[in-house]
Amino acid sequence: MGDRTIVITGSTGGIGKETARGLARLGARVVLVGRDPHRAAAAADELRRHTGNDAVDALTADVTRQADLRRLADEVGARYGRLDVLVNNAAIVRDRRELTEDGVEAMFAANVLAPFLLTHLLLPTLRAAGRARVVNVTGAVPRGRIDLDNLQGERRYPWFINQTKRALMAMSYEFATRLPGDEVTINVAYPGHAYTDMNRNLSAATFPAPARPLVPLLRLVLPIAYGGRAIEKASRSSVRLASDPALSGVHRTYVDTNGRPTPWPRCAVDARNREVIWALCERLSGPLSTNGTFVCP
Repeated sequence: MGDRTIVITGSTGGIGKETARGLARLGARVVLVGRDPHRAAAAADELRRHTGNDAVDALTADVTRQADLRRLADEVGARYGRLDVLVNNAAIVRDRRELTEDGVEAMFAANVLAPFLLTHLLLPTLRAAGRARVVNVTGAVPRGRIDLDNLQGERRYPWFINQTKRALMAMSYEFATRLPGDEVTINVAYPGHAYTDMNRNLSAATFPAPARPLVPLLRLVLPIAYGGRAIEKASRSSVRLASDPALSGVHRTYVDTNGRPTPWPRCAVDARNREVIWALCERLSGPLSTNGTFVCP
C-alpha cells in the first residue's frame, strides 16, 4: 500500500490509532486527524517509530466544527492531491445535551454529520485516486430503533450514542445508494467493543437511569473484558475495509468485527429513516463542497 494515502479521523487514540497503526504497518501513507495538535503530533511520532513507516502525518481538526471540516478538506486536497481512503472514525459521547457553534447537537455533529460533510467535501480528492474507499466506523448497539423525533436528542438523551450510530449507518447506506461505487465505495465497519479513553470517561449520567447503579461494577469489569488487545482487535474491520484487495469494488456493505460482510440492521436500510436523516444532514451542513457546489445528488 506504499502508494496509497489514507486519512483517519479520531486517530490520536483508541480504535482510530490502532487502525492507523495497522495501515501504517502495511506501508500506506497515513494521515492522523485529531483535535489537539500536540497529541496528534505525538501519536504520529509514536507510529513512525513503532511501525518503521516514516509516512505518518498529523493534521488538526475538531469534527464537531464545520469550519474545521472545510479547512481539513482543503488542506488534504492541497497537500496530497488525491486520497485513496477516508476512514470516518471520530466519535464522541456526552452525558448532557449541548449544541456546537453551528447550532447542531454535539454527538450528532461528530458521529453523523461530520462523516456526511467531510465525505462530500473530499469527493473530488477521492475521485482523483481512481478507485477510492470510504470507511465509516459504527459502534455502540447498532441494531434497534431510530427515533426520527429525537435525532438531535431533543426529547431523550441518556444512551443517545446508540441513536447516533444507527443514524450514521442509515446515512451511510443512503450515501452509498446515491453514489456510484465505480469511483468511490462507501462501507461501514463494526469494531465491536474495546475499553478506550472514551469509554473510560463515561459518566453515570450517560447511561439510562435503570442501569446507573451498575456503573461502578462496569468500571471494574470493562477493563478486564475489553482491555488489552481488544483495541487492536476492534480495529481489524476498518483495516480490512481500507486495505484488503479482495474488497476492491465492494460497495454499500456492512462488515462485522472480523471484517466479514453481514446483514445491515433494519433501521439502517429503512427508506423513511434514510430519507429523513439525509434531509437533516443536508439542511444542517450547508454547501456540500469547498467551492459551494453540490457534489453528490
